[in-house]
Amino acid sequence: MEQMAVAIAGLGSRGRDTYARYAEEQNKKIKITAVADLSDERRREAAETFGIPTGRCFKTAEEMLCADKLADVMFVCTPDEDHYNTAMGALKKGYHLLLEKPVAATASECVEIARTAKENARHVIVCHVLRYSPFYGRIKEIIDSGEIGEVVTVNAVENVGYYHQAHSFVRGKWADTKASSPMILAKSCHDMDILLWLAGKHVKSVSSYGGLYYFKPEKAPEGAEKRCLDGCKAKETCPYDAEKIYITNEATGIAHGHDAWPVDVLARPVTEENIRRALETGPYGRCVFHCGNDAVDHQVVNIEFDDGVTAHLTMTAFSPEISRTVEVKGTLGSVEGDMSANTVKLSVFGQKPREYNIAEATGGYGGHGGGDIRMFNALFDGISGGGDSALTSIENSVASHLVCFAAERSRLNGGAPETLG
Repeated sequence: MEQMAVAIAGLGSRGRDTYARYAEEQNKKIKITAVADLSDERRREAAETFGIPTGRCFKTAEEMLCADKLADVMFVCTPDEDHYNTAMGALKKGYHLLLEKPVAATASECVEIARTAKENARHVIVCHVLRYSPFYGRIKEIIDSGEIGEVVTVNAVENVGYYHQAHSFVRGKWADTKASSPMILAKSCHDMDILLWLAGKHVKSVSSYGGLYYFKPEKAPEGAEKRCLDGCKAKETCPYDAEKIYITNEATGIAHGHDAWPVDVLARPVTEENIRRALETGPYGRCVFHCGNDAVDHQVVNIEFDDGVTAHLTMTAFSPEISRTVEVKGTLGSVEGDMSANTVKLSVFGQKPREYNIAEATGGYGGHGGGDIRMFNALFDGISGGGDSALTSIENSVASHLVCFAAERSRLNGGAPETLG
């Protein structure tokens, strides 16, 4: 295959700003031939950018699937609750899939998608992009080399970041779990997938605790208004103030020239005037204590594997930056990694520790620590027949998703252990 034809279902942040942009950069290998999105503006923009005929720009994925097969691969970037129907329709139509996580909203739907892919001999790569990152790849290489002996304990921390939590899981579309997915699935399925991949074992049981501690009305400071721009008296000391996050913050605000995520979710084109207008009237200008959200802001998950090896994940909203750390303890040594620092430290017992700067070794990163680019290459190679796309195959991803579902059941049941078959 000289060039892979791609249809994109859903032109949101990932479909439009990550996958479509990368496809444009890799135009010798990938050509976008059809799109579907509810937004007239997004469809028009995609048509102009990629030269897509009007007849191949659809309002919904369902409409696109009613047409003849339009590409080799469909990128499923629709809202979480629509993944199942879109994926199933595309597989039966003959498309290979690049499927955004979570795979589907229920365990049974995840299993059915995997079965349908196998029955139709279709490749499905799930966007667990962290497996493709040089950072986690190096840690996995060290484990597989045997230098730290047998793995006994794996500990991981996902620091969501205070502004990411406020943007996506308090004000944003993942705030209401009934309309999207629980946090452990919507956000931390990446981390659950990594834990299982690094341990390389089958999960026996899971327990979990967590909840919504802070982002609720009773925690609102005195003088807080329902909207940040409505004369809120708590504005000066509140780090979650929408004007700070989207306009004045040096790292994320449009006033400092930042026009990418998260501000580009609020309005297009991204200008200070448009962002301010969106804050005055839209969901992202609401006070974080009055959003009606139910997504958890902290959670811990404990995992026991069949042979007694254990793993632990901590997810917390309350961190200054978006970051991930991991520690793998073995019988002969340990390996520790800090993804935001791009460093991995190997400590073999009785030897001087060795440190690796992953960014220097790989010539820098890219989206998700370089994972996005490598995932695309694996997709192209797998479909072309020149490579193995099984690193994040549907079977691997469903296995970690089933652990996420079990963890959420445990959390809702006061931490009671859930046994997996």
